[in-house]
Amino acid sequence: MTFIFKIFLYLAIVVGGLQSLHAQTPYTLEKVLKTTRLNNPILKSEHYNVAIAESDILSAELRPNLVLSNETIQIANSSDFENSTNWGHPKNREVLWQLSKTFQIMGQRQNKIEVAQKSAQLSQKEYTEIESAVLFEVAQKWNDVWTAQKQLELIKSAKDNIDSLVITNQHRFRNQVITQTDVFRTELLAKQYALQYATERQELANRKKELQFIMGIQDTIQIDTSEDLGRYGLTSLNELLQQSMEFRSDIQVAKSMIEVSESNIHLQKSMAYPQPEIGVIYNAQNKVPHFGFAASIDLPFFDRNQGEVKKSLIQRDQAEQQFHTLQTQLQTEITTAYESHRVQLQNIKNYQSVLEQSQTILDNIKYAYLRGGTSIVDFLEAQSSWLETQEQYNDVLEQYRQSHIQLLYVAGLINQLAQ
Repeated sequence: MTFIFKIFLYLAIVVGGLQSLHAQTPYTLEKVLKTTRLNNPILKSEHYNVAIAESDILSAELRPNLVLSNETIQIANSSDFENSTNWGHPKNREVLWQLSKTFQIMGQRQNKIEVAQKSAQLSQKEYTEIESAVLFEVAQKWNDVWTAQKQLELIKSAKDNIDSLVITNQHRFRNQVITQTDVFRTELLAKQYALQYATERQELANRKKELQFIMGIQDTIQIDTSEDLGRYGLTSLNELLQQSMEFRSDIQVAKSMIEVSESNIHLQKSMAYPQPEIGVIYNAQNKVPHFGFAASIDLPFFDRNQGEVKKSLIQRDQAEQQFHTLQTQLQTEITTAYESHRVQLQNIKNYQSVLEQSQTILDNIKYAYLRGGTSIVDFLEAQSSWLETQEQYNDVLEQYRQSHIQLLYVAGLINQLAQ
């Protein structure tokens, strides 16, 4: 029974471990972006601005309230009172009640609603632009984690290689095959790699914490270091330019700004017309009731909303100018990012032969050293050259991945990955 219990306990531990591994599914770029879009604290705060802007639509739809006014006029001198009356007698005062309402004419209410709706749409576009910047930042943080993890893996590989050589050299020294100096040099390099490994491990932990914060999560994460960014389709330059006009957030903001300014022009022109106030009157004079109608309207001899109309026209021209400027800026940014991405991709291809040569040199010199065909100095130089070449290759990979993320951002596609 004890044996069977141990078997079941072992299976439970294995299953639990597999479930834990499944829960720690590595984060791809797409998963990081989607998680950030849902959990980032900055985006949660900024999203309230959209709701605030939408509430302005409700305000614009409201109609003017009824206005109730009262005028009471009392006879001041008691000598003027009606015979046999005192100060509080109704015959010694005049009371007027008026109930009126302001009317919005010339489409003023509808224009207000349209401006509020366009402004709400603009607020949504502005939120998308903020979201795009946050997603770009988290993509860069994700790439930083990838770089730190690759560097840690590289140092670990070099450390493991030297650690095994330390054991071999200690055995060879005991057999009097090599000198003690060879052992000390190997052990010194192993200690240097151990220190560097500890530093890189802490660097990776720091980068992960930064990524977790901007993603808005608390759990420790693992990223997918084997992910090929090429699967996030980057097409030809012309197609990227077309896609950017459709998806890029600042372009959408600029278009929305033009729409808001056009609606505002209609509103300000309609506000040049006065809003009439019409109502009914009840007036009691000497206890005799009177009824009537009241109407008032501004006479637009001086103020015809000229200033706001002019401002709205200037704002429309400004929005159009900003849109044309962004179009030119967009073409420059995408062309630059596209060419940089092509160069970095070519650099990766060209570096493959350098990596192979570096690995071959290290393997050959290590083989020769272990058989006494060369000195420890030659091996240590080859090891240092190999590590430097690998680090340079990681730098090239980091630059390539950064250029890919940059191109996704300037083309406005990074938001699409988070959908």
